[in-house]
Amino acid sequence: MAKPLLDDELWAMIEPLLPQPKTRRKRFPGRKPIPNRQAWTGILFVLKTGIPWGYLPQELGCGSGMTCWRCLREGKRRVFGNGFMNIYWRNSVKLIKLIGHALSSIALRCAPCVGEKTGPNPTDRAKAGSKHHIIADAQGIPLVTRLTSANTNDVTQLIPLVETIPPVGGKPGRPRRRPKRVQGDRGYDSEAHRQTLRKCGITPVIAKRNTPHGSGLGVHRWVVERTVAWLPQYRRLRIRYERRPEIHEAFLSLGCILICSWFV
Repeated sequence: MAKPLLDDELWAMIEPLLPQPKTRRKRFPGRKPIPNRQAWTGILFVLKTGIPWGYLPQELGCGSGMTCWRCLREGKRRVFGNGFMNIYWRNSVKLIKLIGHALSSIALRCAPCVGEKTGPNPTDRAKAGSKHHIIADAQGIPLVTRLTSANTNDVTQLIPLVETIPPVGGKPGRPRRRPKRVQGDRGYDSEAHRQTLRKCGITPVIAKRNTPHGSGLGVHRWVVERTVAWLPQYRRLRIRYERRPEIHEAFLSLGCILICSWFV
C-alpha cells in the first residue's frame, strides 16, 4: 500500500498552525469548503510532483488547483514565517544544535514571465533565475530560508539570515537564538561582516578568497550542502514557476517542514 502524502503524524503538527475556517452564513451559505487536510494533500502533491495547478487530479479529492493555491497563500500569510521551526520545536527541540551553523545557497531557473525576486543568473548565461539562501544547524536542519534574485551576492544575506534565527528553547535559561560560530565558504568572505558577527558574540569561520583550497571547512559544512541537495527532490523547487514570490517561499517553507519531520 502506498504511503499517504499527508500522514497523521505530520498533519498533527501542521494543523495547529493553520487558520481556522470561516463560519458559514445561515442564509445562502454557498458551496461547502474543502477541508484543510484535503487541500494540503493537494498542495503536497503539487510540491512533490511539480505539476501545474490546473492539472491537479480530481481523484485525490482535494478540490481544484485554485482552491489549493488559495490555501497555500493564506498559509504563507499567517503561519509560514517560521512555521517549520515551530513544528520542530514542539517535537524535538532539544535536538537542535546551536554550537555551529552553516550557510549555503543554490540558484534555480525561472519560468518565462515570472515576477519579483528574479535576476540574471551569472552561472546560467544571464538567464532569469532566483536563489535559495539557507542557514542550518550542526545536523543540517534548516532554520531560516530566504528567496532572492539569482544575481544577489551571498555575503549580503549573511547578517539577515543570522538575525532571523528564532529563539530556541527547551533547555534551562533564556532561549538562545545566536550560535557560537557560523561557517561559510568564500562567497561569504567579508571582514566587515566578520566584525559584525564578533560584536554579536559569534565566531565567524569563513574561508578567505585568494587562498589555497583545503581550508578544512568541508568537514563541517557538508551538512548544509546535504540540506541544499535535499530540497530539489521536491520538483516544484527545482524551477520557479510562481509569478508571486510569496507562493514559492511557501513551497520552500513546506519543503523545510518535510525535511524537519525526518529528524523528529
